[in-house]
Amino acid sequence: MKNVGLVLSGGGARGAYEVGVLQGVNEALGATHPSARYQVIAGTSVGAINGAWLAANAHVPDHRVDSLVTLWSSLRLEQHLRVDLRGLVGWSSPLRFLRTRARRRDEDGPQETFGRSVLNPRALEDLVAAGIDWAQLHDNVNERRLRAFIVAALHVGSGATTLFTELAPGAEFKPMRHPRRVARHTRIDVEHVLASAAIPALFPARRIGRSFFADGGLRFNTPIAPAIRAGADKLVIITLRHDPVTPPDIDALGASNDEYPNIVFLLGKVFNALLLDPVTYDLQVLERFNRVMEVIDDTLTPEERVRVDAVLEKERGMTYRKLPTLIFEPTQNIGVLAGEHLRRHAGTWNLGRFYEWLLSRAADVESTWEADLASYLLFDGAWAKTLIELGRADALAKRDQIRAFFAA
Repeated sequence: MKNVGLVLSGGGARGAYEVGVLQGVNEALGATHPSARYQVIAGTSVGAINGAWLAANAHVPDHRVDSLVTLWSSLRLEQHLRVDLRGLVGWSSPLRFLRTRARRRDEDGPQETFGRSVLNPRALEDLVAAGIDWAQLHDNVNERRLRAFIVAALHVGSGATTLFTELAPGAEFKPMRHPRRVARHTRIDVEHVLASAAIPALFPARRIGRSFFADGGLRFNTPIAPAIRAGADKLVIITLRHDPVTPPDIDALGASNDEYPNIVFLLGKVFNALLLDPVTYDLQVLERFNRVMEVIDDTLTPEERVRVDAVLEKERGMTYRKLPTLIFEPTQNIGVLAGEHLRRHAGTWNLGRFYEWLLSRAADVESTWEADLASYLLFDGAWAKTLIELGRADALAKRDQIRAFFAA
């Protein structure tokens, strides 16, 4: 049986879309696919959180996605999006930002949180720590129900992407030659996943061993290559970016010449640039490699192909090969949906002045980039349900492709 790799991108609260796609895939396959859907799972940021759930439920054919839907739908904005004023004060010294220990937690949760942040992470930390069965995750890997679980995080000191990999006995992770990517084989726990999701400034950097780590999406938001190096023979990739069919109206996206853009506008642009824009390039590269491999397979003799593979193995640690892919991306602009959601629910939350200001800015019909920022931060069940339904519908629209992909 071929190993199916699942690649989950980062994007904050937009990660609910991934869950909807996974639910739609399960519906499309039904009971005709009795074994676990995915043998290699690679995730960054919120994709690492969703991936950890799937890895912990790899002993169940559908990975208990419906329960993950329930978990996302139970989020409450008042509880899961809270400003930490002490974190804002802590920015007075750059060293304190990284070195100040914020608190020590009880034995059931993450033991230490380091650094300062705008948002109080406790509710989301508790959700990840208690909601995922970490012992079952390790058992699934040890018993080879899952070949590999991979989480990407940014090593703060060096700026290198660290790929935390938990491998089943006998599984191999092909070595990398990239100077800014380092693989570290370990048992992945809650701290690794929280580190991958620690968006700088919003959530505190995490300490693992002697080093600090932050959101892996800053450099490596779509961990396609690690899934391949862990043995995936074909890939399911879920992205959180909506690419319009026609080029955008640049004038409509920016502030007027008479007005300097506000901080919310700028943050929306930064988040998209860091977390979403590289996805398109990654997918284009994958498509190009697949086309190149088709030509190579049709052109080279077996002896010539052996010589080419030997060079590739030496230079990059593994050969190139054509990989069947099943790609899902939102068919609607999530930023636009966020603005519509905010206008419908304005005044229903009790979040304090800061969020009233932020969300009122994002709810403005002209505030495209402000709504983009809000779409990352709306850790709310009603917003999650909107994205879950979009993801489910997008997946079911590819029902025949899904069945053909998993049957091959």
